[in-house]
Amino acid sequence: MNEANDPQKFAARAEGAALARSHVRIGLACGVFVAFMVGAAYAAVPLYDLFCRTTGFGGTPLVATVAPKKTLERRIKVSFDANVAAGLDWTFGPEQRSVEVKVGETKLIHYSARNNWSAAMVGTASYNVSPPQAGAYFNKMQCFCFTEQRLEAGEKIDMPVAFFIDPAIEGDPELKALKEITLSYTFFPSKKPPAAKTARSAGELTGSKEPKKAPM
Repeated sequence: MNEANDPQKFAARAEGAALARSHVRIGLACGVFVAFMVGAAYAAVPLYDLFCRTTGFGGTPLVATVAPKKTLERRIKVSFDANVAAGLDWTFGPEQRSVEVKVGETKLIHYSARNNWSAAMVGTASYNVSPPQAGAYFNKMQCFCFTEQRLEAGEKIDMPVAFFIDPAIEGDPELKALKEITLSYTFFPSKKPPAAKTARSAGELTGSKEPKKAPM
């Protein structure tokens, strides 16, 4: 009997074709989903960073362009911490360990870094504040963080930080008793350290240089 005249064979063939088309659609959908997930994974880090800097989540200080219009009498001690990750031969630290500021007052402090390696090195700093809840009220107006800093061998750089504590902190019942905030920076190597230049003298590495200003 001709297949066209055999209902069972015709139905089986049609079912097979439909199943094949279904597999193709599922395969395409899976491919699109995988591509989306890969793209989302690459975007997750910068999006998370943007989220933290916008909301203060996880103790990430906010970035402000305008200072508060009012200053409160309440004072909070701000301490400064500095760390250098492995692979970056720098000396890094604040010029003063702490300051006491009024809530709403804009304060300028300075960190400094010196490259102890015998060749140029590039570093990038990340930051956070503790306790983490204070991140939503700690605003920075000038900072060297997330900007690559290139230091030549033996070079020292001066890095200003301008900040204020938002008066809105007064309305947070969890931080009513807060007396101290710690601002912490960690410098990481941005690129693989170059090989040491043994031809440079020890005097070149320890000789004094006028510190340059870090870009905003």
